[in-house]
Amino acid sequence: MLILQRTKRFYGFLCVFLLALFTVILYFMGQVPICTCGFIKFWHGIVVSSENSQHISDWYTFSHIIHGFVFYWILTIVDKKRRLSFGLRLFVALFAEVAWEVFENTDLIINRYREATISLDYYGDSIINSFFDVLAMALGFFMAYRLPISLIVFLALAMEAFVGLSIRDNLILNIIMLIYPVEAIKQWQLG
Repeated sequence: MLILQRTKRFYGFLCVFLLALFTVILYFMGQVPICTCGFIKFWHGIVVSSENSQHISDWYTFSHIIHGFVFYWILTIVDKKRRLSFGLRLFVALFAEVAWEVFENTDLIINRYREATISLDYYGDSIINSFFDVLAMALGFFMAYRLPISLIVFLALAMEAFVGLSIRDNLILNIIMLIYPVEAIKQWQLG
């Protein structure tokens, strides 16, 4: 019960420590700190490009915001009596997102993306992109905490539709193509 009663400062420290550890892990996994092009852009909107997932944000940033919505929803269901502090729930969500980002940058998943999705030139995220993907999830988590559920559902659906129509990919299609690739979807995505 003691861990449930920690202060905001304690959970803030844990979150910062987790993010620092995360960047060190990615570095030792061999991920590049920034795009090998030599500069950092706030937005990179060309999906079929060696610079995709190499800058601060891209089309997949929307998916990470939705991750935050989903993590908040799951943790709210798990903690029906609201005994867990917001700080602990945020830390758990950050841990889950960091775990995914580390796993996403393993050879297993990188090769799976290349084989099953439209990400033919994908060689993993840069550290800066992964770091900001985690921050995008945290933004989504905070939004889900503050905004009405109906607005969060609308935003999630709107982002999925917008990204899907814009680049023929989104969170749902990405999950489908990673787990059970559908050739018709891949052909549609290739345009």
